[in-house]
Amino acid sequence: MLFFQSRKQKEYIQKLEEAIQGFANRSETIDATNGFPFENIKELKAFGYPKLTLAKEYGGHGGTLYDFLLCQEKIAQYCGPTSLGIGWHVGTVLSLMERKPWEKGVMDELFQEVSAGALVNTAASEAGTGSPTRGGRPETIAIKKGEQWILNGRKTFTTLSPVLDIFLVSAWVPEDELVGTFFVHRDLVGVDIEETWDMISMQGTGSHDLVLTDVSLPEKYYVHKSKPGEKRKPEAWLLHIPACYLGIAVAARNYAVEFAKTYSPNSLPGPIRDLPNVQRIIGEMELELSEAHHFLYSVAEKWEQHPDEREALAKQLGAVKLSVVNKALSIVDKAMRVVGAKSLQRQNPLQRYYRDVRAGLHNPPMDDATITMLAKSALY
Repeated sequence: MLFFQSRKQKEYIQKLEEAIQGFANRSETIDATNGFPFENIKELKAFGYPKLTLAKEYGGHGGTLYDFLLCQEKIAQYCGPTSLGIGWHVGTVLSLMERKPWEKGVMDELFQEVSAGALVNTAASEAGTGSPTRGGRPETIAIKKGEQWILNGRKTFTTLSPVLDIFLVSAWVPEDELVGTFFVHRDLVGVDIEETWDMISMQGTGSHDLVLTDVSLPEKYYVHKSKPGEKRKPEAWLLHIPACYLGIAVAARNYAVEFAKTYSPNSLPGPIRDLPNVQRIIGEMELELSEAHHFLYSVAEKWEQHPDEREALAKQLGAVKLSVVNKALSIVDKAMRVVGAKSLQRQNPLQRYYRDVRAGLHNPPMDDATITMLAKSALY
């Protein structure tokens, strides 16, 4: 509650929370069946959330980075995979709205499709290159044939793939010796989703493989060019990742606190909240949550209010992700210590939070890269 900036923002989050009440009840089934939150996405669309960061001129809400992070944290309290999945779409729209890096006609086309309900995500990861943040050259290839570009390749970790309408695909372009970004509609011939996603955490993100077989695109959909390993200007929309894992930690904290208030074994005169060791653990959780919230939202606020200082703030983006995700891991672990062995029962949400929150370690940027960057910024 301390982190709302305005009444309007608070009211939006409250309405969003009312709209997502059913998510928590579906989370266990989605996890247990290796399913996908189709109903959750449908309800978010009905609420209008996928248009949160789309400009009002295109029929969107015109939401800010700060709005986005508050929403992501709230959604994750009810379903972490849904939050992470929709976050890639909403964040991608935010990034494109701010940068407008393509030719205006295609840019407008994308925004109009999003306004009409389309979902979009980047498809950049590949098995042979690892995380795209490491700078590997894509093995997906784009070859010019006549007036068309022909794409062939396979992309991994294509989050939200069961419901995506548009893929922004990175590919190596031998003709230009550059990495190109291609605007690919789902319904094109040769575009397929292979259901490869089989994880013990964040199963509901539907991060399957995107398979491209002789996909033909007109010149206008070759939307962006960059050199291999070229560094992009820092962007803060990836803070949706720590916001998601912080939301999972909040859910774990809430469960543990309620358990401590109500669980009263017959060996005690009252609930376990009266035990000094339980109070110590919960106090540590509260401290870590406070630190995580202040770090995340203070950096987001500075990013918005001081655009001229973004180069200096850039190193804080990775630091936020590292700090918040690792605090989230610690908070979930402490929540399980409060609840005890019951937290390992399959029907107990804590064991799911424990598995889901660990996925944050493998989302970009990686901890080692952040630590190295911080060290170099101090030493050189």
